[in-house]
This record gives sequence, structure tokens and C-alpha cells, in this order.
Amino acid sequence: MNKISPKALLHSKWSKVHITHKEKHFTVTKVKFNEKQQVILCVIEAVISKKEYTINWRDLKVSEEWVIGWK
Repeated sequence: MNKISPKALLHSKWSKVHITHKEKHFTVTKVKFNEKQQVILCVIEAVISKKEYTINWRDLKVSEEWVIGWK
């Protein structure tokens, strides 16, 4: 399990373990918090295609799917 703090999400870099649509490397471009400082929005952007995807930030903790950094 990848360890990451919600406050450290913005601009963090991630690599997908199983490549889809030739997209492997991603950067977190948007993070929004509610009044309780809980993440309510997390957007990642593929480095090559520049496509943006809204994801549940907790999915990044699954080490079988995501690796911290660009590997």
C-alpha cells in the first residue's frame, strides 16, 4: 500500500502499473478539500496525452495499480 497524505497530493507524480491507452505517467493537477479538510476532488493528468481523469484519491494507495513517482 502506497502511503500518501491528502495534503501532499497536489503536483505529485504517479506511474500506472498496468498501462492503458499508452498512458503510464500521471501528475495530480487538482485537489479540492471540503470544510473538514477531506478530499472531495482529485484530478490526474496523463503526461503524454494531457487527458485529465477524476479519480478517488484513495485509489492511488493501491500499490498493485499505482507506483509513486515516474518509473
